[in-house]
Parts: sequence; C-alpha cells; structure tokens
Amino acid sequence: MQLTNRSKQVDRSPMTFLESIYLWNILKGMGVTIRHFFKKKVTVQYPEKQRYFSKVFRGLHVLNRDEEGRENCTACGLCAVACPAEAITMEAAERLPGEEHLYREEKYAAKYEINMLRCIFCGLCEEACPKDAIYLSETFAPANYQRKGFIYKKEDLLIPHPIKEKEAYEKAKSGRVDVKKKD
Repeated sequence: MQLTNRSKQVDRSPMTFLESIYLWNILKGMGVTIRHFFKKKVTVQYPEKQRYFSKVFRGLHVLNRDEEGRENCTACGLCAVACPAEAITMEAAERLPGEEHLYREEKYAAKYEINMLRCIFCGLCEEACPKDAIYLSETFAPANYQRKGFIYKKEDLLIPHPIKEKEAYEKAKSGRVDVKKKD
C-alpha cells in the first residue's frame, strides 16, 4: 500500500558506457559550481557592517528585572519544565528579611543555569514564564573553546541594574546585550 505519491520505482537496468564513466554527472556538478561562482556573495564584513536580524530572532537568554532592580524570577520552574532540551537548571530559595530590595517575591532563584550546548532556542521558556522573568534577546551566543563557557549562570544572564547601570539597562531592554561572561 502506498501512502504518498513521493516514492518511485527503482530503475535497475544496466548502465550504458557513458553512464558508467559518470562524465555527465561530473559536468552537471561543474555547471552548478560555475553558476554559483558568478552569483552575489552573502558574506557580511562583520566589524564594519552589522548583520540584520529579523524581529523574531531568538538569541541569548536574559533574566529580567523590574524598574527598581529586583529580580522577576520566582523560581517556579515552569521554564525548566517547558524546555524540551532540558537545558535549564534552577534551585529555589526563600527570601530573608531585609532582602526585599533584591527580590520581588518570597521565593527566588538561588541558582539558575542554562546550558547553551543543549538549548535549541525554541522560546518555550519565554512563553511559559508567568512573571516575564526570562526572554530571548537579539544577541547571539559568542564562540568559546571550553564546555564550561557555554553554561550560563544567573550572574551572566541577569539584565543590568536599572538604577546603578542605567545606560546598560536601556540598551539591554532594546534587545542588544553586550555579553561579557564572568568566569
């Protein structure tokens, strides 16, 4: 029984002499190569020109803060559960008296890590978050030579403080974030 019309019967007839020396196939391949040789190049000269990213581009993750500089993440774990690649790890902790200026809710993420080698940049963590604590910025992950360089901790993901680092906060809110990973 045939489910689709894509399958074809295999031709098992013996090859002719021209087919056996593969000359026609080599000429067809060279034709493709020559056509591409004269097409416009798509290389972007990076430092001088910036590449345009679409508005739906999903880049590095960012942990959000409110206008007073408190972390939005309440360590509910919905982002970790929604992640199909299981790239997010977190541990919750209770807010202590006197830490109201650091965290919005009674619970906060004491440990928050994203393994970028596992992440598939699907955006499900962003959609699952009820507190708008995590979003995917327009910045792509920089290259690194070690595995541990791709595991981003909470300090690497947090957006700059809106009061102490006002310029960096505004730049991060607009989408582009300068990534300076702390090792």
